[in-house]
Amino acid sequence: MNFVPYAVPIFLLLILVELCWGWLKGKNTYRVNDSINSLSMGLLSTVTKFVFLNIGLLVFSRIEQNHAVWSFEMASISHWLLGILLYDFLYYWYHRISHERQLFWASHVVHHQSEDYNLSTALRQTSTSFMTTWVFFIPCFFLGMPIYMYVSIASAHLIYQFWVHTQHISTLGWLEWFMVTPSNHRVHHAQNPEYIDTNYGGLLIIWDRLFGTFKAESPQIEPIYGIRSPLASWNPIWANLHIFVGMAKDAWRTQVWQDKFSVLWSRTGWQPKDVAAQYPQSKSDLTQFEKYNPSLSSRVHGAIIAQYAVLSIFHLWSAAQAAQLPLPMLWMIVLAQTYILVVVGAILDGKRYVRPLEYSRLLVLTAMLYSSFTADLIGITGLYYGVAYLVISSGLTWICIRSEPAAEIICGSDLA
Repeated sequence: MNFVPYAVPIFLLLILVELCWGWLKGKNTYRVNDSINSLSMGLLSTVTKFVFLNIGLLVFSRIEQNHAVWSFEMASISHWLLGILLYDFLYYWYHRISHERQLFWASHVVHHQSEDYNLSTALRQTSTSFMTTWVFFIPCFFLGMPIYMYVSIASAHLIYQFWVHTQHISTLGWLEWFMVTPSNHRVHHAQNPEYIDTNYGGLLIIWDRLFGTFKAESPQIEPIYGIRSPLASWNPIWANLHIFVGMAKDAWRTQVWQDKFSVLWSRTGWQPKDVAAQYPQSKSDLTQFEKYNPSLSSRVHGAIIAQYAVLSIFHLWSAAQAAQLPLPMLWMIVLAQTYILVVVGAILDGKRYVRPLEYSRLLVLTAMLYSSFTADLIGITGLYYGVAYLVISSGLTWICIRSEPAAEIICGSDLA
């Protein structure tokens, strides 16, 4: 059973609670641009699952049915506990390798791009995990773990990790010795040299203690969140692809044929020597670190929040209907939701091409609505709702365009 859809309303409520708590305590950990971007990444991760085949479940099912050497009993509490322990152990290695090897980091990096640390960061998920993540959990099915048990454990495991993404809970005494907590997970999200590449556990921190990757949070070293080569963009597509693009460029540029293939399996951050000499990677100067924070008006921030709220309604409706909708309709829904997220990202970045980008969105979505109606994929009611969404979303985008006619990016660390 997948528990995540039932937990999402609680996630959103707790984000609001944390936001209010931070304001009351004078320690607000939220910015509009960063939080909207994190939520957008979560929404994009969910909506892309409508159309991308879950290769992992197909492989898991085949292994469980034909190659299992043992069998977990659904009625046994001890087998459930063993399953949790096995999943968490495999998760540790998946998570660790996702930081240590470039191919897997290219997918996982999305979760670490935020330069803030709050509950919305937990929802910042990749859209490319369907290509790589499932490989690490194959042993579950050679041991005969039923799909139902696996999905239940995996979703509960993910839900547990939500609450540790906060700065408002300090150390938790004896729990720090064996559980993943906000304190040791803050260390994991930090880019400080003293903290980087540590604390990979999802539920239990004992794996880090056993394999030498544990690091306790130090009162003398305040975590600096984000990645060493800053993304400096709110574009959700670029956020998912920038490492893959960098790897492709390195493979193309190097003159050493062996290095063209080594790029794929290399340690994170590695470049061929000839490429590194000509195109060195830029890293943040953490002694003068400033968050990426393009300056926009409160009116624009308000319109973007409203835009995301309207999109969320559209998304929740489409998620509820996904199982009954034909594939062409699902692709149009994915495109419609992705398009507005790209437009929102361009507004947050202060890009000058927002106006033509929005015009292209309206043109493409209008054509999709018309073709869907004439092909009987939607009825007259669906057409009315589609037109209403376009009118509302374009109106909110127009507020942003009119308010910031020539926005320029001004980076700073002030809270929005």
